[in-house]
Order: sequence, then structure tokens, then C-alpha cells
Amino acid sequence: MSPRTEPRTGTGTCTRTRTRTRTRTRTRDADAMAVTAFVLGLVGLLVMNLLLGPVAVVLGALALYRRTTRPGRARLAIALGITDVLVLVCLVTADGTWSWSLT
Repeated sequence: MSPRTEPRTGTGTCTRTRTRTRTRTRTRDADAMAVTAFVLGLVGLLVMNLLLGPVAVVLGALALYRRTTRPGRARLAIALGITDVLVLVCLVTADGTWSWSLT
């Protein structure tokens, strides 16, 4: 065995490759969380404010914690989630309803 070759592990991949793959997977997961949180925050403005708002806040915060490459989208998702809850509070205090009403 020459000094330049790395010893083989049980799976046939070196530790550096596994770490790099794990980091890429984690970043993709964080990016997906940021996008999902943003979409849930947008949808939450119209329907199911009580459920989708807090979920958007939590997913946006997790995406930021996991160092997403889309931090602006994650921050916007958090803002939209908080706005969802505020819209719900305004609806409840205005006319005592838990949903939008066109009539």
C-alpha cells in the first residue's frame, strides 16, 4: 500500500466522500424546508391560519438553523407565518369567526 492511497472502509467509500455527501444532503433538506415553509406561509394567509402559520415559522427557523442556501426565503417564511397568526387574531377579534367570510 503506497502512502497516497487511503485505506478502504467497509462500504468502499472514503470518509471525506461520505461527509461531503452528508453535507450536500443536509443542505438540500434545509433548502426544501425553506421553500416548503414559504409556500405554507403563503397558503396560510388564505386558509387554515392556525395550523399553517406556526408550521411555517418552525420550518423556516429549522432551515435557518441548518444553514440553508436560501436564508431570505426562510426569513420570509417566518414573517409570513407570524402574519398568518396575526390575520387569524384580527379575524377573531373583528367578527368572532375562525375563517374568512365573504358575506
